[in-house]
Amino acid sequence: MGARKTNPDFTNGVPELLILQILSRQSLHGYAIVARIREITDEALQFGEGSIYPILHRLESDGKIVASEAEVNGRNRMVYRITKPGVAQLEASIQNWNRICSAIQLALSGG
Repeated sequence: MGARKTNPDFTNGVPELLILQILSRQSLHGYAIVARIREITDEALQFGEGSIYPILHRLESDGKIVASEAEVNGRNRMVYRITKPGVAQLEASIQNWNRICSAIQLALSGG
């Protein structure tokens, strides 16, 4: 049996959606976001820090999230929180994802 592929091709846009969803509930630092994604997907999706941090930086430069330095468990960390434009993007992404899932479900049930 081959190695398990943790990030299939169809996940484009999914990390951003998950990051914004997580940050809509609480502000977190990058490693905690990685761990939270793994936790809330029952380990079905596992994105490494190397893929999450570039997304965080892009979301920050796009104004969807903001970062500030904070002490977490005795260490200084960059903690991210969602902004109003980030909430708007999250809402649009959820609607889009739900539309895609409905279309796939329709196709799988025979149309």
